Amino acid sequence: MGSGPGDTVREHVLWNPFANMAGLAGRSVTIVRGEGCHVFDGEGRDYLDALASLWYCNVGHGRAELADAAAAQMRQLAAYQVFEHYSNPPAGELASRVAALAPVPGAKVFFTPGGGSDAVDTAAKLARAYWRAIGKPGKQISIARSHAYHGMNAYGTSLGGIPANTEAFVPLVSLVEHVAWDDPAALDKTIEQLGADRVAAFFCEPVIGAGGVYPPPPGYLAAVREICRRHDVLFIADEVITGFGRVGTWFASERFALDPDMITAAKGLSSGYAPIGAVIIGERVAEPFWRPGSDLVFRHGYTYSAHPTTCAVALANLDLIEREQLVGRVAALEPVLARHLAPLADLELVGEVRAGTGLLAAVEIAEESRAADPGLAARLVAGLRERGVITRLLRGVALQISPPFVITEEEIGQIAAAFADTFEAAAHS
Repeated sequence: MGSGPGDTVREHVLWNPFANMAGLAGRSVTIVRGEGCHVFDGEGRDYLDALASLWYCNVGHGRAELADAAAAQMRQLAAYQVFEHYSNPPAGELASRVAALAPVPGAKVFFTPGGGSDAVDTAAKLARAYWRAIGKPGKQISIARSHAYHGMNAYGTSLGGIPANTEAFVPLVSLVEHVAWDDPAALDKTIEQLGADRVAAFFCEPVIGAGGVYPPPPGYLAAVREICRRHDVLFIADEVITGFGRVGTWFASERFALDPDMITAAKGLSSGYAPIGAVIIGERVAEPFWRPGSDLVFRHGYTYSAHPTTCAVALANLDLIEREQLVGRVAALEPVLARHLAPLADLELVGEVRAGTGLLAAVEIAEESRAADPGLAARLVAGLRERGVITRLLRGVALQISPPFVITEEEIGQIAAAFADTFEAAAHS
């Protein structure tokens, strides 16, 4: 299936993330080319990419201008470190650009090389460093939510609320607590029980992503933001998925009026054309480190932080998003996607359809169907791929839909039709 050059080596050497390697032999799909919302395997088969790869290929595949930006920068200065007093022009320009776009007054920007996982761990460490810097070293605990995904580095794994992602790695990073994803009162109670003088930060995905695509319940985000403000707990919006247009505004923090102390971002910053993430830091948190005369140092960073080539690609990506007005396009397509997916809720094997927040959606498999047939989810994913649509399973319960921003209504209809055909076929097999 989908074989191509390098498959033999791939199946014997390449260790895929989140994969059962023993069961992968002979079933791998080698993607060799991409164009727009489509990718092609080694046999030339065309797939509609309903995932934007992993939530990130927002401008679509095959954008030559991003490759050109990388090549031009590499000819001038391919790479150089930014530790201590060094910088490079693309990094400085990108930091200014991101700070101007973000709904964070007086923002400073710290770039990470590996994307969202690095950004989350950076934010978690910075939160603790901030409280220590202002004389409150006891504020060390971070709180996150059930169903949450905050990357797979040490801190992010511990913050995650998906048990399957953590059970092999216990004991995890200490000083992390979890609360129900949809209950503001649970957060309030947990902070009070722990003591606000011990809690550093609350990590919150405005729309839960890998946990199943759960939009926030009405009033939830406003409530938890006020709870954090009242208890003097930093509010960190994890916008690794939602940042840079995915919900129809540049940031979900803007759409939901969150006023975060920090934002973590990554995927849409470069549309995945080069690996990069960012922590956008509000002036409150930055001030102890940036005020004139301060001798504080945030002793944290990465070899490839603010890498000039990746920053140049990210700048070209933002140019493209603005030039083609893709954020507005997402807002316009939001009801279109929801309308096409709505009929799926009536299918026998569907428990719920979650859509209506930008180009983010999920089709949940009915709980009783999952329980009765443990192999159902895998067959649905495979059936969709056979029908030319790539999706994946989230938290074992729902299928992801998060297409590139350049998707057309016709392509949205094709995704919905493939879902309907696949679920109907599975129900009668």
